[in-house]
Amino acid sequence: MNAKALILCLLPVTSLAQGFAGLGTEVDGFSTPAPDPVFDFPADHGAHPDYRIEWWYLTANLEDADGTPYGLQWTLFRSALAPYEADGWDSPQLWMGHAAVTTETAHFVAERLARGGIGQAGVVADPFSAWIDDSALEGDWRTLQMRATGSDFSYDMALSATGPLVFHGDGGYSVKSAAGQASYYYSQPFFDISGTLNLPTGDVQVTGSAWLDREWSSQPLADNQTGWDWFSLSFDDGAKLMGFRLQQTDGMHYTSATWITAEGETTPYADGALQVEPLLTNAAGVPVHWRLTLPARGVDVTVQAVNDDAWMTTSVPYWEGPVTFAGTHQGRGYLEMTGYD
Repeated sequence: MNAKALILCLLPVTSLAQGFAGLGTEVDGFSTPAPDPVFDFPADHGAHPDYRIEWWYLTANLEDADGTPYGLQWTLFRSALAPYEADGWDSPQLWMGHAAVTTETAHFVAERLARGGIGQAGVVADPFSAWIDDSALEGDWRTLQMRATGSDFSYDMALSATGPLVFHGDGGYSVKSAAGQASYYYSQPFFDISGTLNLPTGDVQVTGSAWLDREWSSQPLADNQTGWDWFSLSFDDGAKLMGFRLQQTDGMHYTSATWITAEGETTPYADGALQVEPLLTNAAGVPVHWRLTLPARGVDVTVQAVNDDAWMTTSVPYWEGPVTFAGTHQGRGYLEMTGYD
């Protein structure tokens, strides 16, 4: 299969990165999330082929010995043409991997595409292993090893969890629209991370914190939603905040947030509780400075990109990079923005 044909086969996968193309389509025989979920671990760390879309999504805020900031992303997306798995090229499961490293002046990106059933990509729950070609995330979810390579960078990282899994929405049932679209969504936001970034300027030893998201669904967006702005913020006092704003064709937005204490206790916040306001755009018109307020927690912060040009030049492009924030609280985090031309 030539590269162009493979990309055409993987168009449902590429829509995952952008977050707007195909995520509001009809369910068509796939399973759908239901309220009051009961998760089964370690099985639910693995793939759910009866759902249309799924991802394993890790971001990390890093620094070297001099305090210079870096960002890191490792993502594996699964998309299904039909709600089952099969061996060989009969598999309807499609895979896409993204990896990136962000510095204050550069943004390095790699993308891998694969068809399921042939061993090139996949996820095994126990022992946990997620891979696409030579990029992999492996371990027992308390400790993980992660590696990725691109044409001009690579990294090799060790991760160690210092807190519990957290569940977004109502016990992991995360509503995405007023019409009731939803996903299953949980995170491990308490990873310590360390390792080596291999960059064109040389090897860099880094340490920091990482956040791993798990999410699956078959129709997570309504048909009038066009993209999202997603924030994961880690406060200097140990608390954390996940929040997102979903863009709608009528100019309105749907928001959701999860407050996470330093001990891992969560409080969900429904639509409207989190207020998200873009303040400044980069040269391409993508917002890179934001104001986030969550009055219920006394949060009023200004979020600023470490590198304004952290554009993912992948099959379907989007913005993803590390941020810092200040105001009522201080800290660092990650920002993903989709639906921008």
